[in-house]
Amino acid sequence: MDRTVLCMKWGTLYSADYVNVLYRAAQANMTGPFRFLCLTDTREGLLPEVEHAPIPDIGLKPEHWKGGGWPKLSVFVNPLHDVTGRVLFIDLDMVIWGALDGFFTHGQGMVMLDSGPWRHRDGVPHPMSSIFAFDAGAHADMLDRLRADRDRLIAHYYLEQDFIAGEAGPLAFWPQDWIRSFKRHIRRPLLIDRFKTPAPPDEGTRIICFHGEPRPIDLISPSAGNWDRFPHYGAGPVDWMVDYWTLHGGKVADR
Repeated sequence: MDRTVLCMKWGTLYSADYVNVLYRAAQANMTGPFRFLCLTDTREGLLPEVEHAPIPDIGLKPEHWKGGGWPKLSVFVNPLHDVTGRVLFIDLDMVIWGALDGFFTHGQGMVMLDSGPWRHRDGVPHPMSSIFAFDAGAHADMLDRLRADRDRLIAHYYLEQDFIAGEAGPLAFWPQDWIRSFKRHIRRPLLIDRFKTPAPPDEGTRIICFHGEPRPIDLISPSAGNWDRFPHYGAGPVDWMVDYWTLHGGKVADR
């Protein structure tokens, strides 16, 4: 089976270090052959061994590149450069903490992250596109519908992950214990977070999901004061995140 780990970088919110660290972390947590491909608007700062290619044009307006993750839908073009087989897309602010092989064999078709149990009690899945798997070329019809009715669909869905969930057909979801949210599962509760730094994730965690703020770099090279969002509080570097980052070649700078 052809396997590709795919990421995407545009603009300046995430440095090239995020791509390089993700690449090395994927190498450390995969067995057997696979490709690592970064779709990007610039290869500046990427390691020479990181395979890269342009982000396909799917007819988005400039504002769609600044709010939400709409450019991520370009991974569904057919063909996507020369990618074949099973594709695992990982956002740059995900932390690879354990084995990735199972993400290529779990489920069929579109497999997404269900954040519902983290934040809701309604029992309804709440799909996220922070890490998802699909078969290369299998969902190009979604882009046909987007191109034909772009503005209405973007206004209707608001987020690209909702568009995927609504347009891709049947969904499967990752096991909950594979992916843990930094904000929901790992950082300390209110008040305790003023006295104790976050502990490493539970055994069995494969991906640490950072969504919104803080971002991984905030725990690695923190600014002075609170790196979390009020009323939560975090200060200073988090040792186990610094270790992860530097182990995989990331730079640590004072800010």
